[in-house]
Amino acid sequence: MKRLLLGLIVLLASGIAWGQSFPTHAIRIVVPYPPGGGTDVLARLVGRHLGEMLGQTVVVENRPGANAQIGMDVVAKAPADGHTLLAIAAGPLNEENLPLFAPVALFAAPSYILVVHPSLKVFSVSELVALARAEPGKLAYGSTGGGAASHLAAELFKAMTGTDILHVPYKGVGSAVSDLLGGQVQLMIAPSQAVIAHVRSGKLRALAVTGATRSPAVADLPTISEAGIAGYEATGWFGVMARANTPAPVISRLNEAVNKILVTPQVRDRLLELGAEPAQLSPDGFRDFIRKDNAKWARLIKERAIVIERGS
Repeated sequence: MKRLLLGLIVLLASGIAWGQSFPTHAIRIVVPYPPGGGTDVLARLVGRHLGEMLGQTVVVENRPGANAQIGMDVVAKAPADGHTLLAIAAGPLNEENLPLFAPVALFAAPSYILVVHPSLKVFSVSELVALARAEPGKLAYGSTGGGAASHLAAELFKAMTGTDILHVPYKGVGSAVSDLLGGQVQLMIAPSQAVIAHVRSGKLRALAVTGATRSPAVADLPTISEAGIAGYEATGWFGVMARANTPAPVISRLNEAVNKILVTPQVRDRLLELGAEPAQLSPDGFRDFIRKDNAKWARLIKERAIVIERGS
């Protein structure tokens, strides 16, 4: 018993020391999507301040492909010491691969925005639904890939409105928005960070937000539920994770640092400007949040027989 207690004390002391000494070298944040998307924007915003807070260089590295699996694999195979992190959005994580990662902190869980190309002569959700019903299969929406939040939110919209709208998946939000701007697809349910500037410039028309309440960034826009699709609600989320088995003191230090960064006036104001109100969760709270979100979408995936891209 004495040996066991002594061993526990040594482990506890070494864990605390590890957390206090962290980080010992540069931190890499892997973004498994192309540059310019919502996750990339938030990772760079938080990463810049994280480097200042922890006194180490923070490098953001884009490793897109295979529905985020390439970047996820990089982090899953990195040393479990907290120096390689994963900036991730809703969608790619599931009950199979979630155990490979240790949730660190949630950046934000914002509403998405339902946007259409200006050439589409619809100015409300009800007009969009009427057009889609009148011309089944003729409208197309872009997403960031099968199983991404932008895909599932649109499929929920289709299920609740009884519409037939073609799904066109892309490898990242940047390419999807680019084709939306060019008129190759007519609509998208997109992260506010990726489209809000285009909405303000008139290059895209916003019809509604997907959350349960209005977004402070576009307070004049109704929710989809308010606009006539009662009960509709879908939010994306953005957060950061480490490899599984990263020491708890390291996870705690990272969580504390990120949560402090999110509520600084500079970062909070920038997040609100992008339509992403900062979140505040513990690592365990973040894990529970992901599991509840996954359970909600798993029901839709089963009911609609949605094919999810798991990468290769």
